[in-house]
Amino acid sequence: MSNPARPDPDALLAQLQREEAHAARGRLKIFFGACAGVGKTFAMLNAARARQQAGVSVLIGVVETHGRQETEAQLLDLPLLPRRVVEYQGRQLSEFDLDAALQAAPQLMLIDEFAHANLPGSRHAKRWQDVEELLAAGIDVYTTLNVQHLESLNDIVGQITGIVVRETVPDKVFDAANEVTLVDLPPEELLDRLAAGKVYLGAQAERAAQHFFRKGNLLALRELALRRTADRVDAQMRAYRADQAIQPVWQARERLLVCVGPGAAGEKLVRSAARLAASLHADWLAVYVETPALLQHSKGQRERVLASLRLAQELGAETSVLAGSSLVTTLLAYARSRNVSKLVLGRPHARHWRTLWRRSLSERLAEATPDIDVYVVAEDPLRPGERPQAPQPFYAPVPTRSRWTGYAGALGACCLTTLLSLPLLHVFDPANVVIVFLLAVVLVAIRWGRGPGMAASILSVLTFDFFFVAPKLSFTVSDTQYLFTFVLMLVVALVISQLAARLRFEAQVATYRERRTRALYELGRELASALTSASVVEIGQRKLAELFGGQSLLLLPDASDELQAAGELGEFDPGLADWVFRQGEPAGWSTRTLPAAKALYLPLKAPMRLRGVLALQPGEAELLASPEQQRLLETCASQIAVSLERVHYVEVAQDAIVAMEGERLRNSVLAAVSHDLRTPLTRLSGLVSLLQAGEGLQAGDGAPAGGGIHSAAAEPALRLSAEQQRQTLATLADEVQRMNQLVLNLLEMARLQSGVVLQLEWHVLEEVIGSAVRACASQLAGHQLQIQLPPDLPLVEYDVVLIERVLVNWLENAAKYTPAGSTLLLSAHTDADTLCVRLRDNGPGLPPGAAERLFDKFTRGHAESATPGVGLGLAICRAIIEAHHGQISARNVSPQGAEFEFRLPRRPPPALTLEPPLPLQP
Repeated sequence: MSNPARPDPDALLAQLQREEAHAARGRLKIFFGACAGVGKTFAMLNAARARQQAGVSVLIGVVETHGRQETEAQLLDLPLLPRRVVEYQGRQLSEFDLDAALQAAPQLMLIDEFAHANLPGSRHAKRWQDVEELLAAGIDVYTTLNVQHLESLNDIVGQITGIVVRETVPDKVFDAANEVTLVDLPPEELLDRLAAGKVYLGAQAERAAQHFFRKGNLLALRELALRRTADRVDAQMRAYRADQAIQPVWQARERLLVCVGPGAAGEKLVRSAARLAASLHADWLAVYVETPALLQHSKGQRERVLASLRLAQELGAETSVLAGSSLVTTLLAYARSRNVSKLVLGRPHARHWRTLWRRSLSERLAEATPDIDVYVVAEDPLRPGERPQAPQPFYAPVPTRSRWTGYAGALGACCLTTLLSLPLLHVFDPANVVIVFLLAVVLVAIRWGRGPGMAASILSVLTFDFFFVAPKLSFTVSDTQYLFTFVLMLVVALVISQLAARLRFEAQVATYRERRTRALYELGRELASALTSASVVEIGQRKLAELFGGQSLLLLPDASDELQAAGELGEFDPGLADWVFRQGEPAGWSTRTLPAAKALYLPLKAPMRLRGVLALQPGEAELLASPEQQRLLETCASQIAVSLERVHYVEVAQDAIVAMEGERLRNSVLAAVSHDLRTPLTRLSGLVSLLQAGEGLQAGDGAPAGGGIHSAAAEPALRLSAEQQRQTLATLADEVQRMNQLVLNLLEMARLQSGVVLQLEWHVLEEVIGSAVRACASQLAGHQLQIQLPPDLPLVEYDVVLIERVLVNWLENAAKYTPAGSTLLLSAHTDADTLCVRLRDNGPGLPPGAAERLFDKFTRGHAESATPGVGLGLAICRAIIEAHHGQISARNVSPQGAEFEFRLPRRPPPALTLEPPLPLQP
């Protein structure tokens, strides 16, 4: 026997996982207040000093004292983290240094003004995001926050004070804090502090007293802060009760729950609950419980349920639609989970004979919940002649012809059962034939429902009496004991038909819910794989058409925040859609805003902002009449909105990555080109000046040209000998060649990226290697080059100019990055379908992890090396080899050195056609 007080194992496992995840995170404590000046920063510093005295390492990240002497006095003996200086709009401003804080890694960090917006160029846009990174690093954080900076209360504070605060913090961040300490002051004391200059100084204090710091504003802000803190404590209490599996309700705070139904007095019940909640200053909730029995309500009854829930939401209630098999069990489970202290119910119109065998809902709830007060509100009496509407399933309105078909089927089933049972009279007693008729009743009820099942029950009794009970072919009964048999048979048949019909209906409801769940799963799965907004739109509109029929349209905002239809507008109203997008409220059919419209318009609400509008014109209006269908549509809209936001941020991230990569390449190009052009230009300028000075002195026979003034002692030093001139000219030629090579590499890289057309011809590899070695003769002068080629190398088809460029770049790199006297080994061999060429050296080798990165543009093996180059040589090599559909790689070899290799695909060379020799002329 299960213990109801035993905790749910799944809930315990989830709790352990949450605790394990939070164990490595730092703890966040928020000092929360109604407005500036209540003493949040002072309380934070005072608490930090107490932690410091307890042996905790404390570091001040950001503290704004605003010139308050009491606050500044608390800064003594607390270490302060230097701020990061940021240049913004021509001014030097200071910001919190997140990297320095992470490097310092204190046990406790003080971060004032939790909602502060960071300057452009910072890692995070908001300071609370900096705090999130500190918490993830295991650092505890104390911070301060005013009530007007909470996202959910921002508009309310703006209406009260007339000042809209731009810096806000999401409520989920506030609710996720480990601890919230309310710092409070009465308005009179706060105004006295303002007048004494303890909040703001000078003219700023006067402006604050005239606008924000009015007594009415302070009272309203104080109430908001107290209520928000109470809400958070209430949520913590409910979470604790859930974790500890506590069933009894703790009436620490009044909370009302009103259960609306399909009756005509639903709106009266909601208004009564609203007045009761207002008189008790309590929160209240309105719910509708959908059980299999309640799902059979008519269209008018379902519309009344929706109207009652909308009215409750407008009056300030939190509304929900619950699904369950038992009204009492489902309602009580929800009430206990929300710690409800009072239940408000309506008293239904019931005939007196029903109360003899069925207790009212209020009586059953009062018996099951002795710790919850139950209030019963009287409903208006029925008008003369008014009757409840006939039940009608919400998911498949049954046409009249189908209902008559069921009754005809019941009649046919009774006739068929009679024909089949007549031969059984010769074998069995008539009492045993009753079982066959009961089986027919079950089959009819399962196939056609409750009404035909009841008709089959009555027809079965009459048929059995007429054909099987003496005197036969008559409804008279000679044996009175058969009267008891008829009554019992009728009762059993009716009960069986009712149970079978209910089972059939519940199976249909379960099938519908399974179909709805499967549709939501398929929608979520397809949306999860969508990578563009167009894909989300296509999937959303297709799935909505499958679920609701009719027409659907998604309208998404463009760059200027104007709605653009993702398809043909048709009969949809763009003006109404724009209103929905601006107001964030649904409109159109079945709403209170333009209910005569043909379509329903829903805002696509995502966690960060509205992502557009969903317009739906269902094929049948009844498909949206039930709360379940409404929830299905809202869930679909929510999934589409979240997918649009995900795709948007994926596109933003991709654009940011492209921009960052472009910026990195631009900086690399500028750094490389500026360095490698400036160095040879400087040397060229010096050499040319030296040559000009030497030529001038020689031309003037020791006298300065142009009448310049030169000292006699300087003249011999500027005169160049023939050997010096040759050396200078050689150096000049080397620098020109170096600049020429730089420009050639840049042009070659640009040409390869724009697309290269290969000039493929059959060549001998020895010729290309020889050309490359001759081109690099001057660079290889201080190295030992060895070439190992097999004598049977076949012809290979490649672009001879480009492959020579690859070999030249290889040899130049080897000469640059290996010391003089190093040995270079250039070898080649062929496999069945590839040509492999390798260049190995015995130099210092490649840096760790740089084997693949070396082939990126503007990447050098040793970034800090003074060896000239822009890092394009190997990138050009890779582009050339890949254009040949080959592969290129680099690796370190043992005992030391590096090896570069490329492989080219090859095919058998064409057969050589030898022309016959010319005949000898006589």
